[in-house]
Amino acid sequence: MKALQLKEYNHLEIIDAPKPAPKAGEVLIKVKACGICGSDIHGLDGSTGRRIPPLIMGHEASGVIEELGPGVKGYAKGDRVTFDSTLFCGECRYCREGHFNFCENRQVLGVACDEYHRDGAFAEYVVVPAIVLYPMPDEVSFVQAAMIEPLAVAVHGVSISPITIGDTALLMGAGIIGLLTLQVLRTAGCGRIYVADVDEGRLKQAMDFGATGTFNPKKNDIPEEMKKLTGGLGAQIALDAVGMESTVHACLYSIRKGGNVTAIGNLAPEIKLPLQHIVSHQITLRGSNASSGEFASSLQLIQSGRVDVDSLISKVAPLEEGADYFTRLYNREAGLMKVILEP
Repeated sequence: MKALQLKEYNHLEIIDAPKPAPKAGEVLIKVKACGICGSDIHGLDGSTGRRIPPLIMGHEASGVIEELGPGVKGYAKGDRVTFDSTLFCGECRYCREGHFNFCENRQVLGVACDEYHRDGAFAEYVVVPAIVLYPMPDEVSFVQAAMIEPLAVAVHGVSISPITIGDTALLMGAGIIGLLTLQVLRTAGCGRIYVADVDEGRLKQAMDFGATGTFNPKKNDIPEEMKKLTGGLGAQIALDAVGMESTVHACLYSIRKGGNVTAIGNLAPEIKLPLQHIVSHQITLRGSNASSGEFASSLQLIQSGRVDVDSLISKVAPLEEGADYFTRLYNREAGLMKVILEP
């Protein structure tokens, strides 16, 4: 089969790879669309340690069932499906409790690290466990379904955040995850949503998606602005879709006493925290890890039109052009956000 392989750091190449065969409980998927994730871009140069070459990356995907492995029931050849990139066992204590993202045997599609190697979906075919499959509604295209994984991350982050109808929210970051989180916050009933980013083009997109207002940290003191807009109190909820010390601090200082901060992004592995401010203001700071079964609700959000993913897709290109688009995304080409590759 044809595949886009990371042969060595900073070098992607189309190769002829062996077509995988499904084992018991697995299915073979003919890949129709696969999105280039920010984590793939960061993995390109080896900085994450999670994309050790040689590796076929890609985990935001959709396709058609080509073959069923032994014991798989409830699906048939030709079924249109998308699938969770978190490959969970379904048997450990966390899985039995419904916390699939905490699975003790968790692997991630398209990742190679010291613990495991799992080729992904930048290929004509990929094998995944049937337990992670989600049937696609006819109204959702393969390209749209390649956006389900990042949307599920946004849905998970919002779902674990205590939001009351009419709340004022601050959202740090207007990348793909941020703009999806903005739309999910609207469906969750937030009354006012303010978005911060250093990219003016992305801030414009945030307004198009229904943000109440925007801030640029290079121009605005975000905590001061948020207090002005809330009678000196601050927002009830803040979500950070970036993961840097400056963005987490902006969240912590922009919410009211007893407020909540949810960290979705984790760009920086470590940051300093203002402990006395957190304690004296009784702030709750929680992390949001990937997703945990939100694929079905994410499909419904796209199917119903309540979340627009089409406007976030910059380009749909053949797999052969993947190396070029990786380079362009790595170099932060202006106006280029989400690229979907079609094998």
